[in-house]
Amino acid sequence: MSDPAVRGPVSWTTIVPVVALVLLAATWANHDAWPVLVAVALALVGAVVAAVHHAEVVAHRVGEPFGSLILAVAVTVIEVGLIVMLMIGGGDGASTYARDTVFAALMITLNGIVGISLLVGALRHHLVSFNASGTGSALSTVIALAAVCLVLPGFTVSEAGLSYSPSQLAYVSVASLVLYGAFVLTQTVRHRDFFLPVSSDDQGRVTGLLDEDEDGHADPPSDRAALLSLGLLVVSLVSVVGLAKVLSPTIEDGVSSLGLPYTVVGVVIALLVLSPESVSALRNAARDRVQNSLNLAYGSAMASVGLTIPTIAVAMIWIDGELVLGLERLQIVLLAITVAISTLTLAQGRAKTLQGVVHLVLFATFLFFSVKP
Repeated sequence: MSDPAVRGPVSWTTIVPVVALVLLAATWANHDAWPVLVAVALALVGAVVAAVHHAEVVAHRVGEPFGSLILAVAVTVIEVGLIVMLMIGGGDGASTYARDTVFAALMITLNGIVGISLLVGALRHHLVSFNASGTGSALSTVIALAAVCLVLPGFTVSEAGLSYSPSQLAYVSVASLVLYGAFVLTQTVRHRDFFLPVSSDDQGRVTGLLDEDEDGHADPPSDRAALLSLGLLVVSLVSVVGLAKVLSPTIEDGVSSLGLPYTVVGVVIALLVLSPESVSALRNAARDRVQNSLNLAYGSAMASVGLTIPTIAVAMIWIDGELVLGLERLQIVLLAITVAISTLTLAQGRAKTLQGVVHLVLFATFLFFSVKP
């Protein structure tokens, strides 16, 4: 989690949520003109970034383990809101939006965020070091979640195609929440030191923890700043969900008119949701805090699967249509390669620029085949 600065009352993070909410009210009934749609899209992006910022402020104030849960829940609300609004709108790709978004989030975090963090960190500091024990346990949890939620549906026989039966979906949702909860407890309470930045020697070997102020965080914001951020967080989340509803038909029409696969919609959603975390991870890597970057990457991947899938499963009670979670063959191959490379990357607890390049090439491969499957 990044160390959010407490902004003044006139900062953009204060203004954007209010502007987004006003724009939502003004355009809800009439939003067909292109200038209006452009304004809605910009407000949506700004509201997403502002929501994550305010969630970080509140999370930093309440401390762990509740802080991580608040941030994860906020990001999940954004992701689920975007997915549900698109699914309600219907269309040929509605049944696979959840799968495609979650899979895209995995590729973005495991290859994109990890790759750019390792590359930037290694370019600036020659070698980067991290705690292989903590990061490895995070990766193993992500792998288990991805396998249970996204791979197994293609191999079960209770339901045709790539879908779970209702009872299977209920079990998978509970299992996902158990896995996510167990990891949060491990990271924030039981073995917190495994996830703190580490110091290293000239060869990149870990020599100890790097936690100068003994809490791993900057000074927490005041109660007033936290309460202000809590209110603005609620405003931001309402704006995100509402603006996504306004913009969803335009997104689908745009993808269709360009002749792109509907999986591109999931990629766009995941890129939007994870953009603030990507910037935060990049900043940590530049400061030789790659452990924090990896925590952000794997934590985001975990929340995207472990919280989004159960929430979507509950939402399907009210949403008509099928929920397809099983990955296609190309997606399974990309996931398998990513798992193998990630395991090798984390094995030694240190990495060179080469590992960053490898992950980024895998990420570029995912993007290319998303457009040209």
